[in-house]
Amino acid sequence: MPSARPPKAKSHIGSAPKLQTETKTLEKENNNKTKKVLFAKEDASSRKALPKKSTPKASTKPTPIEAEPHKTSQPQADVPNDGPASAFNPDALKNLEDLSLNLAKAAMTAQSALAQTLFRPHDATDNVPSDPFQVGPAMTTVANALASNPDKLVNAQTELITGYLQLWAAMTRRSLGADDNTEMPSAKIKDKRFSDPRWEQNVIFDMMRQSYLLSSNWLNNLISSVEGIDPIAKRRVEFFTKLVTDAFSPSNFLMSNPAALDTLMNTNGESLVKGMQKFAEDLARGDGKLKISQADYAHFEVGKNVATTPGKVVYRNAFFELLQYTPTTENVREIPLLIFPPWINKFYILDLQPKNSLIKWLTDQGFSVFVTSWVNPDASMKDVTFEDYLTQGVYEATKQVMAQSGTKAVNAVGYCIGGTLLGTALAHMAAKGDNSIGSATFFTAQHDFSEAGDLLLFTNNAWIDELERQMDAAGGVLPGAAMADTFNALRANDLVWSFFVNNYLMGKDLTAFDLLCWNADQTRMPKALHMFYLRKFYNENALSKGELELGGIKIDLKNVKIPVFTQAGREDHIAPPLSVFKGAKMFGGDVTYVLAGSGHIAGVVNPPAAQKYMHWINKNLSAAPSYDDWFSKAAEHPGSWWPYWAEWLHAKSGDWVEARDPSKGPLKPIMDAPGSYVMVKS
Repeated sequence: MPSARPPKAKSHIGSAPKLQTETKTLEKENNNKTKKVLFAKEDASSRKALPKKSTPKASTKPTPIEAEPHKTSQPQADVPNDGPASAFNPDALKNLEDLSLNLAKAAMTAQSALAQTLFRPHDATDNVPSDPFQVGPAMTTVANALASNPDKLVNAQTELITGYLQLWAAMTRRSLGADDNTEMPSAKIKDKRFSDPRWEQNVIFDMMRQSYLLSSNWLNNLISSVEGIDPIAKRRVEFFTKLVTDAFSPSNFLMSNPAALDTLMNTNGESLVKGMQKFAEDLARGDGKLKISQADYAHFEVGKNVATTPGKVVYRNAFFELLQYTPTTENVREIPLLIFPPWINKFYILDLQPKNSLIKWLTDQGFSVFVTSWVNPDASMKDVTFEDYLTQGVYEATKQVMAQSGTKAVNAVGYCIGGTLLGTALAHMAAKGDNSIGSATFFTAQHDFSEAGDLLLFTNNAWIDELERQMDAAGGVLPGAAMADTFNALRANDLVWSFFVNNYLMGKDLTAFDLLCWNADQTRMPKALHMFYLRKFYNENALSKGELELGGIKIDLKNVKIPVFTQAGREDHIAPPLSVFKGAKMFGGDVTYVLAGSGHIAGVVNPPAAQKYMHWINKNLSAAPSYDDWFSKAAEHPGSWWPYWAEWLHAKSGDWVEARDPSKGPLKPIMDAPGSYVMVKS
């Protein structure tokens, strides 16, 4: 959701024919509005007493960061005296002193935090192999492919040199004040890392920006142009090359970021002190590993201002708590709705605040809503399996909802990995002749993993073995932070570097963002369950190939004949729309595929009242041979896809019946929603 780019401000460099004339003009204009002056003005009586030629001038040169100095919140006042003007401005000296002390304080804070990290005891989980992702062999493959095509290399080198010659020439003309309408291709690139107008207003920072974009794009494009090698090896090199080039962006360093430097000067270094304090706090929070804060986590509290939709916990076993929500309509649909969220995260992504809660919205539409709140596993669950989650999760929850509602079937929803589990369960039920689930909806869920995106890079045998080693060292569970780090790496500029700059370089206050607070509330993964999931689904793609077997039953999605609704996110980097599309084509009954704007979270959690994004509908999924063909014939609609899904769901949910009170069903309430399992921290 990139913000609109600020209008390009006119640079003071190059706005006049001659640099000397321009400098004099700027000095004259800025005599009364300079940000910080070293020498104070004389008062009127002093000027009369002294010869005219002795009158000192205020220093008014603009800072190199700005196109034009701007006024501070505390204007400099004239310093009155009865004699000659004071040689120095006390305010300026005080500012300089504050800046020096704050820089020293920031340095000491950072050094202390780093020292504590370097000398802390290390455990077995810190000893990561040098190349668990096998980037080295993949890089060798790419290098050999390039070396075997010298013409491509020569052309690429020529392109880079030509680009730099053009850039240097353009910047030279601009610095000399020439009117140059020539615009470099790198100047046209829209990149929100450089959205601050100061990147273009100053020739030095503009040169840094364009040099970086020219070099990084050239390198990434060169890697992408390699042909005739293993696609996974190529994608691995592409991914990690981009990680490196993103890390070396000039926006990530204090001395090459004009906005950070300007903030530093305007606050006399207080911004950097604040940033280094945040840096130390995040190091301590990560126990020596930098755990970058993404939001004001203290602002939201589960059960207080998130996960607040009224309801009851009506059942609990070792795997989940079953939440039933209080109806908001006099009548509800006969067939209840049972939601299986991902166990990689906590369920309340679907119940953040009332304004964006899918659960509340569904109750307002007249559905009886149940949700499984998965347990946050500890080492005692290290041996639980995917089959355990199938039987003690999907089967058991379905049974309890039918008992509570007095129905012979439920409608089910599976989100992300919860959808993978649900799809597998449907095929398992179909083989047994079990009709307990009458229709299924999938939110960004994968069943074919051949196009699973960049997450496939984290599921090679070497990395899975490394994860298993880490889990053994941690007592049989994968710490929640490990999955969060993986997901953050998939969108490093948005989820890592933007916060690095704002938090540490600029010392900005964290925002109260419910989604990011939820994202930081991580869960652990049991070893047996997680290893099975990574190996069987990602690494082997066993479900798509018909090679998955659970409880002696071969899992075949073609046996699933019930109505299916599948939603994908157009910008989803975890469950790409092509991957979801291929999985949707595997079911044997009527399937509706809908594409939503945005990604894995915002594409799902998009209430109609927000009037955000869009969605695409093409009801002829079976006739579409490919995702591109489906999309080319899909109709775009503004806003949320929820109403379209609700219409589909109403048609599958039976007649209207009297609303069900969670307190009055056959299952006795255990406690109020959101329950106890969701409160367990990792």
